Amino acid sequence: MSLRPTVDFLLHDWLQVERLQSRERFADHSRETFDAVLDTCERIAREKFAPFNRLVDTQEPQFDGEKVILPQATQDAYDSYAASGMLSAAQNYDIGGMQLPYTVEAAANSFFSIASVSIGSGMLTTGNANLLMVHGTEMQKKVFALNEFSGRFSGTMCLSEPQAGSSLSDVMTRAVPDGDDFDTEPLGARYRLTGNKMWISSGEHELSENIIHLVLAKIPDAQGQLVPGVKGISLFIVPKKMVNTEGQLTGERNDVALAGLNHKCGWRGTTNTLLNFGEGKYPVRGQSGAVAYLVGKPGEGLRCMFHMMNEARIGVGLAATVLGLAGYYASLDYAKNRPQGRPSGAGGKDASQPQVRIIEHADIKRMLLAQKAYCEGALALALYSARLVDEQHTGAAEDADVARLLLEVLTPIVKSFPSEWCLEANSLAIQIHGGYGYTRDFPVEQYWRDNRLNMIHEGTHGIQAMDLLGRKVLMENGRGLQLLADRMQATAARAESAWAPEAAALREALTQIGQATQQAWAGAEPAQALANAVPYLQAFGHTVIAWIWLDVASSLDTDVSPAAQGRRAACRYFYRYELPKIGAWLAVVSSRDPTCANLPEEAF
Repeated sequence: MSLRPTVDFLLHDWLQVERLQSRERFADHSRETFDAVLDTCERIAREKFAPFNRLVDTQEPQFDGEKVILPQATQDAYDSYAASGMLSAAQNYDIGGMQLPYTVEAAANSFFSIASVSIGSGMLTTGNANLLMVHGTEMQKKVFALNEFSGRFSGTMCLSEPQAGSSLSDVMTRAVPDGDDFDTEPLGARYRLTGNKMWISSGEHELSENIIHLVLAKIPDAQGQLVPGVKGISLFIVPKKMVNTEGQLTGERNDVALAGLNHKCGWRGTTNTLLNFGEGKYPVRGQSGAVAYLVGKPGEGLRCMFHMMNEARIGVGLAATVLGLAGYYASLDYAKNRPQGRPSGAGGKDASQPQVRIIEHADIKRMLLAQKAYCEGALALALYSARLVDEQHTGAAEDADVARLLLEVLTPIVKSFPSEWCLEANSLAIQIHGGYGYTRDFPVEQYWRDNRLNMIHEGTHGIQAMDLLGRKVLMENGRGLQLLADRMQATAARAESAWAPEAAALREALTQIGQATQQAWAGAEPAQALANAVPYLQAFGHTVIAWIWLDVASSLDTDVSPAAQGRRAACRYFYRYELPKIGAWLAVVSSRDPTCANLPEEAF
């Protein structure tokens, strides 16, 4: 089974993405150009990524003391992806881009993730370059961003540290001005940076000519002390190899050293690293300390980095979604072809009759339908959110502001729902395979391992939950939440005639979300309100996916195709089996249940 029919339906029939061509930026595009991009990416993914998914899982990156060794297939895939132009797909024509809508770019990139998320594509490189296009100087754009868009250079984001993890206020990496003339450097104010960064994806490899690290660090005050909290964090460009103002390598390596590779349960084909900055292994101009160029203003690093982090969160959500779909397709194929058991008749099972295929069993259908509901719903949400990005960038001022706020509220869901529930889909795919599911004879165990990382990638589940309940639903006096509620109410109104029970259930769920949000914060300290943020996130995510499914189902009109029948069934499944769960989750949120928060550690 192929991802393409679902992508085509969501892009063209549901989101009607070709309407974007009426906007000046996309005027050269049409259904034909969008399809040509999808065709190209689907072909490259099929030829250069999919055949090597198991290979890169079993042949993990190795470090020989000087460089990281990867399979040749990874280099070939990287080169093909860079040659496709997808790294700069959304950029202007004058810098080699296609001026492609982000909605189409996101859909096209899904083919690479479903073929082999472990090989990876260009998410971090594109995100790195996109950040510099917004916050960098003209010289930084020319030297670093444009070379990343071409594939000559690749990019990373360096946030976490061994002692701090996700607590960015506790980062200890420091940057000091490099000489008296530090602020006259054409590539940006020049600093020397020292510290350690952990969990850096693609932090060391030989796939590209250079690696451009975007690094969060603190500039000491006049007394040499680091400013506490996130307000003291600045953002720096730290190239692996030194470059001149023409983007050419100078032949000198920067003081960035690989301290070790992290060996993971999944995404094994992508290097994950511990990097030492400024330890003196590669002194630059006779001095230790990695040469770093300031991005933006001192102390505004986290604000700049959120541009890349939010983009990466949508990317991680999309990767989690298509990994779930990969497992769904594999288990559907298995269920159609695996004979086992016999149906129960009035007199019980007749052992003399031939076995039936397991897809004929009701419980197998339940597990398949759950996967379909989770994963296709998540894909619809991801592409809907990508469409909001296009609206934010190219819509009229009022529409762009609405899209901005909706994205603020939805981003934690786009990242968290797929990383939890499409992972559950992968677990169900293993279950359908039975004992074969946890062997390497079938791909579903790898899909689960690869997907398990996504609840941690780019902000853990708990961080997304606190962001949602602690900030996103409250920002601008709850305006973003109200805008989302208005869209849900509009969908319920449109669906009323054909989907009355579901429309009523969505309205009720929305009411419960609103009440729980108010009750969680009513006279509460933040610690009390946020103690059950994850159940709130789960309930909120389920409500959002229920809305998405109802919107999709109500768009089908009189379509009687098997695909439409399946989508209607997935919608019904979600409302009957999944949405009712939110009552239990919201009950502990509304009551600010202290069971977890107040338990002393000795009791464990």
